[in-house]
Amino acid sequence: MNKDLLEGCFADWMDRETIAESMIPMIGRLYRKNNVVTSIYGRAIINQSVIGLLKSHRFVRQVENKELSVRDTYEVLKVLDELNLGRARIDIGKLAVRFAEQSNGTSLEDFIRSEVAEVVDGYDEESARAQKASTKDVVLYGFGRIGRLLARILIEKAGGGNNLRLRAIVVRKGKADNDLEKRASLLRRDSVHGPFEGTITVDSENSQIIANGNCIQVIYSDGPDQVDYTHYGIDNAIVIDNTGIWRDEAGLGLHLQSKGVSKVLLTAPGKGDIKNIVYGINDDQVEDSDTILSAASCTTNAITPVLKAVDDGFGVIDGHVETVHSYTNDQNLIDNYHKGSRRGRSAPLNMVITETGAAKAVAKALPEMAGKLTGNAIRVPTPNVSMAILNLNVAKESTVEEVNNYLRNISLHSPLQKQIDYVNSEEVVSTDFVGSRRAGIVDSRATIVNGTRLVLYVWYDNEFGYSAQVIRIVNQMAGVVYPSFPRVS
Repeated sequence: MNKDLLEGCFADWMDRETIAESMIPMIGRLYRKNNVVTSIYGRAIINQSVIGLLKSHRFVRQVENKELSVRDTYEVLKVLDELNLGRARIDIGKLAVRFAEQSNGTSLEDFIRSEVAEVVDGYDEESARAQKASTKDVVLYGFGRIGRLLARILIEKAGGGNNLRLRAIVVRKGKADNDLEKRASLLRRDSVHGPFEGTITVDSENSQIIANGNCIQVIYSDGPDQVDYTHYGIDNAIVIDNTGIWRDEAGLGLHLQSKGVSKVLLTAPGKGDIKNIVYGINDDQVEDSDTILSAASCTTNAITPVLKAVDDGFGVIDGHVETVHSYTNDQNLIDNYHKGSRRGRSAPLNMVITETGAAKAVAKALPEMAGKLTGNAIRVPTPNVSMAILNLNVAKESTVEEVNNYLRNISLHSPLQKQIDYVNSEEVVSTDFVGSRRAGIVDSRATIVNGTRLVLYVWYDNEFGYSAQVIRIVNQMAGVVYPSFPRVS
């Protein structure tokens, strides 16, 4: 290989590393001072390493068929850093691409000012203090798989200090003398999602876990109506019940009998008249007066946005949803008694056919799907990441290219961009989606179209992607709403 070419490639890489290093202080300053969350094509870049930043730029070629240069996003960041912005979510990747395509001779500073005009000069010390004073207390009732991931997200997002604040977790007292240390250890290390990003210490005397400076009270209780949260300085809190034990209004309403609780969110499908919210689809139904809500299920969150997009673009007549789902703690490690059909058989050794209510549950968030879908599920021997196969009959004839281009555009430039992701690779497998914060990811290379018959394969991290959706609902319940830029047309 030509020596000059070799040296040129390496010099270019070092130059891009240097630029990425220069971006990190600006990203952090915008976040911690102005409460501005920056991202690149939907992927948050807060607390990213240099390599993480460069990989985020590289990702763009998968969805835009073009490279995104760190040199361009660096210039966008420099302008944003000087505008004294109010709190917002800003996609610097999309701004850079939009400037290249639409600037028409306008300077970068004037273009950026115009794009984010409503938050320019939006920061001042008084408003910052007011925002911090209005930080919403959050309590996690239960600390299992979803509870610990919710904790990770809440702790990660507390950096700006003006959002949600995890104040406590409520659990039953374990049998071990070192119960607190064991729960902290489960937060610190995760076999699927890896180590906690930060530091965790245990204050046994005060029964607290301190994670990245967040003091989290560990409260032991045998019932949702038996806690006085005000005793711990917690008031007007949102309780996220991730136990799945109580799913109707009577059971979840017990939380509201505890002092210091104002609202409850269930991380499972709610029963009766409880609103089942899939963020991005029917979150407009959330009202200030709602005291009990459900975040539906992981599968319902994964498939409903894609079904909404397909119905809008092609018209869904009917269809079947088959879920290939990782096993869960509800199943047995080895054969043992279980009240559910087949679920007593060893989860790591078998594919297990079981029922799912997700297909019917879609209609609670998307009424136009009522009566159109059937569904079933197969539990498989993987610990995380699932897939939904949507076999749909649609009204409009199409092609693979048309369907994929449509869904790609939806994932990038629509109100569903936080819910639907899109991947264009023949080599991806389930573990590639561990940690995805989208509700579902369309695998474009697997799409099948035959006239009016359409088959879509939708991956989803049934733990992390769902947890991200839950936090979006909690933000809305708390009134923590960020304007997002660039605006979606």
